[in-house]
Amino acid sequence: MHKRKAELNDQFRQALFSLSSSLTAGKSVESGWAETIRDLKTLYSNPNTYIIVEFERMNRKIQNGETIESALIEFGGRAGSEDIDNFVDVFVTCKRSGGNLIDVIRRTANMIGEKIEIQQEISVVIAQKKFESNILTVAPLAVIGLLSFSSPDYMAPLYSGMAGPTVMTVCLLLLLGCFWIVKKIMDIKV
Repeated sequence: MHKRKAELNDQFRQALFSLSSSLTAGKSVESGWAETIRDLKTLYSNPNTYIIVEFERMNRKIQNGETIESALIEFGGRAGSEDIDNFVDVFVTCKRSGGNLIDVIRRTANMIGEKIEIQQEISVVIAQKKFESNILTVAPLAVIGLLSFSSPDYMAPLYSGMAGPTVMTVCLLLLLGCFWIVKKIMDIKV
């Protein structure tokens, strides 16, 4: 679901750039919509790409006499994306009040692009930190395994008597607790 939203946001950004170009060339919003579909089909070879399917659905509604605003509002509800919902709100307001649609569309596309770039940078940093935390979780176990293998007489006190197993159990529990805390910290929704 999260991957689908991310793909849809990226595809929507491309669609907005195309729509902005069509409107800049002097086309109406409705004919710019149809032109955007042709551009998207050129850009994405799969005809079942999310954005192509959605734009074709909206275009059919527009051709059947619905307003572009109502088609966009319905699309925003299906998409479930905050960026798309915000664009729909601004687009509907601009269309009704006579605002500069070209500028709004271009700015929205740029903002979505910047947001996607920031999300990707955050995802990379989080992936690096998750890898580091996994290494730090496994490192103590590797050291204990190495010491047990290379010098079993050195590790013997930790496995005999009452104090050794107690210390090892407490350490294992602390290690598992740290692993759980790190996983909770790294569970960041971007």
